This record gives sequence, C-alpha cells and structure tokens, in this order.
Amino acid sequence: MPKVLISDKMDPRAAQIFRERGLEVDEITGKTPQELRAIIGTYDGLAIRSSTKVTPDLLEAATNLKVVGRAGIGVDNVDIPAASAKGVVVMNTPFGNSITTAEHAIALMFALARQLPEADASTQAGKWEKNRFMGVELTSKVLGLIGAGNIGSIVADRARGLKMRVIAFDPFLTPERAVEIGVEKVSLDDLLSRADFITLHTPLTDQTRNILSRENLAKTKKGVRIINCARGGLIDEAALKELLDSGHVAGAALDVFQTEPATDSPLFGTPGFISTPHLGASTTEAQVNVAIQVAEQMADYLTTGGVTNALNMPSLSAEEAPKLKPYMALAEKLGSLVGQLAHGAITSVAVEAEGAAAELNLKPITSAVLAGFLRVHSDTVNMVNAPFLARERGLDVREIRHEREGDYHTLVRVTVGTRDGERSVAGTLVGNEAPRLVELFGIKVEADLAGPMLYVVNEDRPGFIGRLGTLLGEANVNIGTFHLGRRQAGGEAIVLLSVDEPVTPDLLARVKALPDVRTAMGLNF
Repeated sequence: MPKVLISDKMDPRAAQIFRERGLEVDEITGKTPQELRAIIGTYDGLAIRSSTKVTPDLLEAATNLKVVGRAGIGVDNVDIPAASAKGVVVMNTPFGNSITTAEHAIALMFALARQLPEADASTQAGKWEKNRFMGVELTSKVLGLIGAGNIGSIVADRARGLKMRVIAFDPFLTPERAVEIGVEKVSLDDLLSRADFITLHTPLTDQTRNILSRENLAKTKKGVRIINCARGGLIDEAALKELLDSGHVAGAALDVFQTEPATDSPLFGTPGFISTPHLGASTTEAQVNVAIQVAEQMADYLTTGGVTNALNMPSLSAEEAPKLKPYMALAEKLGSLVGQLAHGAITSVAVEAEGAAAELNLKPITSAVLAGFLRVHSDTVNMVNAPFLARERGLDVREIRHEREGDYHTLVRVTVGTRDGERSVAGTLVGNEAPRLVELFGIKVEADLAGPMLYVVNEDRPGFIGRLGTLLGEANVNIGTFHLGRRQAGGEAIVLLSVDEPVTPDLLARVKALPDVRTAMGLNF
C-alpha cells in the first residue's frame, strides 16, 4: 500500500481522499528540516503547501519518494531539478485558487477607490473626517490588465460587471480571445497611458520581471491606481514609492512583495498605499479546492500511474515513454527557442514532423513544444497543462505530418505565426538520442541547445568573429561551444554561443555596440 505524508497544514479532505483511494496517510506538520529528513524515507508521496522545503538534502533521504504534490501554484520551495534527477514527479494545482486571487484583486481595487483602510483607521480613532476621504467611482473607469490568462480573464469578467472598460496587454492574447472575454487588446505603452487602474496577473519570468519599471511607471496616467496580487518583483517598489509621494500615482495595493515576508518595505506608511500579506489564495474555498486536487492527483499517480499537472513529467503511457522521451526533449528546446526569439503577438503554433518523427504520437511532442514555448512567459506551465493554456489564450495549434524524405532521417519543425509573418526553427536527433538544432529562421545552423547562450544576428563581414571573441575574452566570458550560420556570403549571419554564465545586460549592450551587429539576445535552456 503506497504511503503518503502530509507535512504542511492542509484541509482534512486531502487525507480523507487518500484513505478513500486505498493509500496510507500520515499528517505530521511543523517538523524541522532535520526531523522531516529523519522520517521521509518510508513515504511514497509528500503533500505540501509552502512551509516544507523540498531540498536536495531532503530528497537524498527520501529513498522511496515517487511524487511531491504542492497544494497551490508556486513551487519555489521545491528543487525541481533535484527532484527530476531523483526520478520524483513534482505536481502542483495551478487553477485551484484562481477565483480567490481574482476576487482579492477586485477587493483591493475597491479599497483603493474609496480609501477604505485609512477611513476605517481614522473613524475608529474617534475622528469623523468625511471630507478627507473623497473617493472615485469604478463605473466607466478604464481597467488595464497586464496578463489576461486564467486569473486575468476572471478579473475582466468581474470588472465588466462593474461597468468598467477593460483593456489588456498580453503577448499571447489573440484578437478572437480578446473578444470572447470582452477586453480590448492593446500594447503595454497604450495601456500605461490610458488606464485609470492597473492590475497585474502575470507570472514572474525574465520577460515580466520589473515590467512596471521606473521608466514604465513614468508613462502611466496621472492619478492611476495600481494593484498587484500576482508576484513580487513585477514592480519597481522604490520608484512606486516616489510616484506615490509625488501624487502621480494616486494609490497602490500590493499583496506580494519582492522580498517576503515583507517586514520593512519602504512603501509601508506611504499615503495611498495598501498592503496585505500574500492573501490572494487565502479563502476557505481555495484551501479546500487545492487540497482536494492535490490529493486526487497524487492518488491517481500512485495507484494508476496517471499524471496531471506535473511540472517535470509529460502525460505518457509506459509503452510510449522510451521512444518519445528524446523527441520531447528536442521539442521543448525548439519551443523554448522560438518563444525566446519570436517578437510580437503569437497567433499560431505549427508542429511539423517528417521522417521517423512522422510515425510517432505527436500529442506529447506538441505538448512539449507548447511547454517550452509558454514557459518563457509562465512559471506554472508543464507538458500536461500547456495545451489547455494554449487554448485559453486562443492560440491556433496545428500538427502536420510529412511522408516526404528530407535531409535528415527525422526532423521536427516549429513554426509560429505573428502579424509580421511566420518564423520557424527545426531540429533533429543525433544517434536517435541527442537534440540538435539544424535550422533557425531559414538559416542552416547546427547547434546544441543547452545552458545559457548568446544569440547574435550580424552582417557577414570579415573580422566580425574575431571582434566578438575579443570582446568576450575581455569580459572574462568563457565560450563552451561556437556555432555559425548564414544565408549567403556577405548577407545575414547568425552566431550561437554557449557560455558558462548567464548573459548580463551589460554584456549584451557591449555586443550590440559592435559594428555589423543587428541584434543580440541572451538565451537560457
């Protein structure tokens, strides 16, 4: 009988579901890391919330562990690479608290509009400052959503019920999906200049980090009010305080902070500022939902092998897994590459297979492409929920098989459609095992996609490679591999280098300043 440990406080329904499904379960909470390490070795499953830290040290002691289930979205407390190396599946419940988080954002918007916390404190202090607290109506105001996925679309629905006009910035939001959820799709600059209220509903990634930077905050409409119930790190908190002090920003409400627990934020005490201690998912209903979901998912895996919302494992049968595993690794890398390099709104994703790849089940391969592609913008995507997220955003996803024989015995091509046209990348397997890039935006180039990389598009001129190598040497950047490709002599050329450390903004600026460079980017795989 599989045995599960619930190590964080969780709704009792979770333990009940485990028992109903024939699993043995212990609820032992509040243990120190050392105490948990001493008992973890007998358990097949570990159900957690945010308190338990699943570290390499804990995993080393978890000799029987097969699955970790996080009741909630964030898995910052789980070392996923270490779990993968140990063969432990990591699951979360990304949709169990969507309504709760959306409602908290709406609550904070009301609180800002009517200055409720300040008015409450003043009144309970024995004052009656009716004229001091002149609020604003939400009706007819423009609400700007940064992120229009699951939670953002719920906020849009509630806001439209309040007769607000809703505009949204989201690279994955198609015109059709925008019509469906009743919002106007706009650029980020347009949103900043028009919105009376701005609310953020995007994960924290390299692309969204500091999205409300000092520069972008300065572009906002005077008197704007800002709400963040998504992730800390999306807003420059120091710049936000300055704009609150100056009156340019009329109010701000944060449920999340760059550093948590937030005990000494410079925003505390600033007039017009409201804060809550990461309460977005803190309702009775949400806690019940995530507890039920994580128990059901873990029980499925431990009793039948079914996989749902796994962050490090695709949905596969035992027969398909060995053959598809290298293809999914290739597909995820291709999806990640095109996701990092493609610019503008993406409206479609096509996955083409030829040669040996055309004979396989394309669903897991397509899911791997979407996971790699969407993971650039979302920290909760996986191979299981990627197709759902793609449909939610209105992406047109196609699978195409070719019977033709090409230059490679097996080939997978990923093509994305944008308003500027289509862009594609293609890869193969070396020895039926190792993923290899063979084409990038129409340019033949053979490269391994691994670790941090530097991507440069340049004019094919004599001496460029030498200048680039000299610059990297002077910057103390060690080159792992060096790959070149070009359309024709003297035309557009591509350089792909693997480097030992992530590419810094300063290094990118220096590379872009080189003669003949069209663009340069840092990539991560």
